Amino acid sequence: MAVSLREYRAKIKSTQSMKKITRAMELIAASRIIKAQQRAQAAEPYARELTRAVSAVATFSNVDHPLTRETTDAGRAAVLVVASDRGLAGAYASNAIKEAERLAEKLRAEGKEVVTYVSGRKAEAYYKFRNRPVAQAWTGFSDQPTYDVCKEIADTLIAQFLEDTTGVDEVHLVFTRFVSMLTQAPTALRLLPLEVVEGSEAPEEGEMLPLYEFEPSASDVLDALLPKYVTSRVYHAHLQAAASELAARQKAMKSATDNAEELIKKYTRIANQARQAGITQEISEIVGGVNALADATAGSE
Repeated sequence: MAVSLREYRAKIKSTQSMKKITRAMELIAASRIIKAQQRAQAAEPYARELTRAVSAVATFSNVDHPLTRETTDAGRAAVLVVASDRGLAGAYASNAIKEAERLAEKLRAEGKEVVTYVSGRKAEAYYKFRNRPVAQAWTGFSDQPTYDVCKEIADTLIAQFLEDTTGVDEVHLVFTRFVSMLTQAPTALRLLPLEVVEGSEAPEEGEMLPLYEFEPSASDVLDALLPKYVTSRVYHAHLQAAASELAARQKAMKSATDNAEELIKKYTRIANQARQAGITQEISEIVGGVNALADATAGSE
């Protein structure tokens, strides 16, 4: 009885320690998610207006630009998977990777070779564990994305798209879109060739695109705008993913804290039952001893 009671007391103590850790992580995620949401919202107007400008140039000009040119016999497609550097965020990273796997399967069914790029250690570890090649990986900044790193990613993808011999014919982006504190949606979209995406950054249906005068020429304007457009899309996707990661971590840590509380109650109840059973057993032994002693005394008389 004593050993069992000590074991339950040790379990209660360790579970209480775990509860403190998960509660602290929940509060940290909750405090940081507001700033992450603000960063994502602050980047939206620029991304939206840049999309409108690129759409207008692509729509009202007849320029055959390399970044907008459709390839009928596309043979290779690059897929950038945006995941997280750290775990303890529920199914956040695995959901993004599953969406990337679905996209890759679809592209392979179309006869295309998939070239994988990853952002985040979780995605890098996933492909490394399965011995799948990764063209390039960027890690260490998933919770606080920086524009410089996102520009490096965008420049790498654009360079591969413009490469004639060993490059790719399409560039796709997979990330987790922040919908609300309770909902984060894995999303796949095509970056190149230019494809105006659905969402808050894209022009609304029926909305008139602004009329621009291209100076010095539409081709020069596209040369300047399209790389900025791709960088903006990559950066905004990382900001959305960062907010989604924190929301998923807060939710996961709250669930872990609640589960720890339930375990503490369970172990406390079992420990009390064991303690009461031990007390009952001790009382029974004392009463039995007293009775035996009384019987022995009576027999000697």
